[in-house]
Amino acid sequence: MSKTKNKTGQGTPATVALAKAGATFTLHPYDHDPAAQAYGEEAADALGVPHDRIFKTLVAEVETGLAVAVVPVSGKLDLKAFAAALGGKRAAMADASKVERVTGYVVGGISPLGQRKALPTVIDESALGFETIFFSAGRRGLQIETAPAELIRLTKATTAPIGKAS
Repeated sequence: MSKTKNKTGQGTPATVALAKAGATFTLHPYDHDPAAQAYGEEAADALGVPHDRIFKTLVAEVETGLAVAVVPVSGKLDLKAFAAALGGKRAAMADASKVERVTGYVVGGISPLGQRKALPTVIDESALGFETIFFSAGRRGLQIETAPAELIRLTKATTAPIGKAS
């Protein structure tokens, strides 16, 4: 994996954040189908990557406000486990329009990096089982590949078992 510094003209707040931090990452563009509803699965299939290695970025409301969950596209977010990982009891998925306003990204292209406001972030512990993982680069049709440790470091995330099988 090489250090990529937005030479592709595909810069997003997420790729800018990675480059600014000196992180090592690779960008993976793919042709996004505007009719697609399952964005993570679409990315995995287009890139030929197993679904458990592509992670989706979800935003939920917890007692303390909004927080980010990063889980494999092969499963779902366990809201109770997510709340517990943040020291709470309850969590509910946040309204899409609110998420877009707070993160600066559109649904289907939300990256855990480069959001307008840094939110508490929890990454499913399964990410640690891979040398590299994929997640949205901040727009539909573009994925970032980097080491889980880089994502954890840059988002100041914790890891916990917050994913569950679909």
